[in-house]
Amino acid sequence: MAGSGKAHLRTTGDVLLRVEDLVMEFPVGRTGLKVHAVSGISFDVLRGETLGVVGESGCGKSTTGKALMMLPRPTSGSVEFEGKELTSLPADEMRAARTRMQMIFQDPISSLNPRRKVRDIVREPLVIWKRGTSAEQLKKVDALLEEVGIDPQRAAESQAHQFSGGQCQRISIARSLVLDPTLIICDEPVSALDVSVQAQVLNLLEDLKAKHGLTLVFIAHDLAVVKNISDRIQVMYLGKICEVAPSNSLYDSPAHHYTKVLIDSIPVPDPEIAIGQVAIEGEPPSPVLPPPGCRFNPRCAAADDRCRTEEPQLREVGDAGGGHYVACHHPLIGGEAPLVVRLPAR
Repeated sequence: MAGSGKAHLRTTGDVLLRVEDLVMEFPVGRTGLKVHAVSGISFDVLRGETLGVVGESGCGKSTTGKALMMLPRPTSGSVEFEGKELTSLPADEMRAARTRMQMIFQDPISSLNPRRKVRDIVREPLVIWKRGTSAEQLKKVDALLEEVGIDPQRAAESQAHQFSGGQCQRISIARSLVLDPTLIICDEPVSALDVSVQAQVLNLLEDLKAKHGLTLVFIAHDLAVVKNISDRIQVMYLGKICEVAPSNSLYDSPAHHYTKVLIDSIPVPDPEIAIGQVAIEGEPPSPVLPPPGCRFNPRCAAADDRCRTEEPQLREVGDAGGGHYVACHHPLIGGEAPLVVRLPAR
């Protein structure tokens, strides 16, 4: 299967994470069919950058995040982190590499052990990896808990169910920082929280990113949230990348029809603004039998025969060097895509 192109991959800057031709497929029982969760995507993340990953449910966002951690290992493709190819690492070396890349999950309460005290949960990675003496471990854990806004004394006496959802997410963030990682994958970390708490957690992540020199991959449904925290945004649909652009460029001038639909769907808290008609119909196709060509073509008003047969590749649109890339034959900006001439196989 053709990929979505690599024109958007960068050759300059300190690239911390580089993914090429990532494929994640899962068998469907004994039918011989496969779920094409992620289909040949490529992207990179510079050190200190926040990459936002957005798209509707089933587009492959969370699967991509787990594939970066080799949970499970990809069907095929390359994942290079800090100069190491993770897909070929032995199990013990991969386990050690995971100390440098951590994950924050969507449901903060269920991601914490219900039987243990909170301070012990945060301390556990230090105990497993034998980092420091007992006194040094407790000192570091208490400092991190205070940093994320949790009282260490209460954490030493209480279990996760005795804290609110927002507090549990703060605890999860502290746990993710305890081994001093360079990359944190945030898998919809605020979608289960109230709006006011979301803002607090996002501000906390921004402060911690600056203080600890973190790099973030931020997965979310809420495009307004992603805009505020991301330096670069990657839009996914049915296992493919539709568009990659700097945050402001993507919101001000979306080039893909699917991105435009997502942005138009953001509710505006103003009763005076008329509700527009979103130009999209139907449901996403099945990832078991994805459509040929552009995977968005069954729902796109601009789709033609070319869109149904030829898969679009990512190409730069807008100002040269602006970093705005789209995989669309008929983008909203940048003009028509050139025809791809496929030579017959010999």
